[in-house]
Amino acid sequence: MPHLTLEYSANLADDARLGPLCKALAHSLDGQRDSDGGARVFPTGGIRVRAIRCEHYCVADGRPDNAFLHANLKIGAGRSEAVRRATGDALFEIIKQHFAADYEQHGLALSLEINEFGEAGTWKHNNLHARLKA
Repeated sequence: MPHLTLEYSANLADDARLGPLCKALAHSLDGQRDSDGGARVFPTGGIRVRAIRCEHYCVADGRPDNAFLHANLKIGAGRSEAVRRATGDALFEIIKQHFAADYEQHGLALSLEINEFGEAGTWKHNNLHARLKA
């Protein structure tokens, strides 16, 4: 973990615009450090950022130029409120900057939520952590 999923209206962006955003968000997650000692907050091998284009949607009053992007960050439990806040602030700032021109031109709803979960009820098979150590 962390896994960041972006859901966005098809009228907001194309693949060419979303690829760089995904990379910037992944870089931000990789750069998060604990305030106590500068330790890495998230393991690099656990970072996932993906974007899902929504072809069917209705935003607010249904005007065709209204758009949205909702980001959902799933993280394992145990990180401090300060870490969660810093991570959310950093990610949301990248998203807002990326869509600043769109925000000025038409109706746009941007949102981000962070969800914590425990290990119970999850299954994982991942060799990325070991490969990154090598």
